[in-house]
Amino acid sequence: MIKKLFLLFIALLGLREGYAQFSQKDITTLNMYRDSLKHLGAEIVNNPGEPERKNANYVFIKTLVSALKTPNSYLYKFDSVKTISVLNSPDNRFRIFSWHIAHDDGSYRFYGAIQMNTGGPLKLYPLEDYSPLMAHPEDTVTSNAKWYGAQYYTIIPVQGADPHYVLLGWKGYTDRSTKKVIDVLTFRNDKPVLGMPIFASKEKKRNRVVFQYTRQASMLLRYVPGENLIVFDNLAAPDKKSKDKPETYGPDLSYNGYKLKNGRWELIEDLDMRNVPNESDASYIDPKPTEMPRLEVKPVPRKTVQ
Repeated sequence: MIKKLFLLFIALLGLREGYAQFSQKDITTLNMYRDSLKHLGAEIVNNPGEPERKNANYVFIKTLVSALKTPNSYLYKFDSVKTISVLNSPDNRFRIFSWHIAHDDGSYRFYGAIQMNTGGPLKLYPLEDYSPLMAHPEDTVTSNAKWYGAQYYTIIPVQGADPHYVLLGWKGYTDRSTKKVIDVLTFRNDKPVLGMPIFASKEKKRNRVVFQYTRQASMLLRYVPGENLIVFDNLAAPDKKSKDKPETYGPDLSYNGYKLKNGRWELIEDLDMRNVPNESDASYIDPKPTEMPRLEVKPVPRKTVQ
């Protein structure tokens, strides 16, 4: 009788957590991997030595891949591994893992992977950060092997003639400036493609949108679902002498946005924020919400992770 009650408890726990399709062995295995990933993630963030952080990241990648080879791993949330971002697409077609390592010189390198929801064998596309070699990211369409690395916090699905997913992400850059990114993900021949010429302004069409601003500032970049609108701070130089120095830019208290129209995102300048709903959605928040007023990740890599 006690054994039957225990098995019933396990089954109900599995249903509650969305793990009903796991065997007890698989849950035990995934929990073991999760605990290892939590420990390694803390090392990636907290260890004062760059070589040690890089080594922890190397082991982290191997451990994550091993975990994802477990049957039904797509259903396992990994939400207690706080040092990475794990986002499911709203249509549940895939999920994206993304995270970063801080270097001693103030720069960052990003890591990630796209796991497809196959219902069976693992299909995983690694995301390889190609940012240092990408001279013109806003004009570039790439594969997952030449990724403009970022840590994502929002996925926006768009249906229509050119279905795509818009990704909002934070991109630590240097010891002086930070970046945020609006990117696009599509699948061609069942393989990921990043970038698409759908961001239209008076000057040009962009495959992705990149914002750069001083590390001392915060920048708002979020999606308002009811309006099909991506809203963001307008960035401006502090004075005329700095107009060619994006690392000095900061919000000037005005707002712009990209509005979805006929499958394209059209730039709207000088938005009246009084008419934009103040949606409170966790997906608007960057990877470290406790460190950022106004949705900003403050890139302080030595913060202790419990």
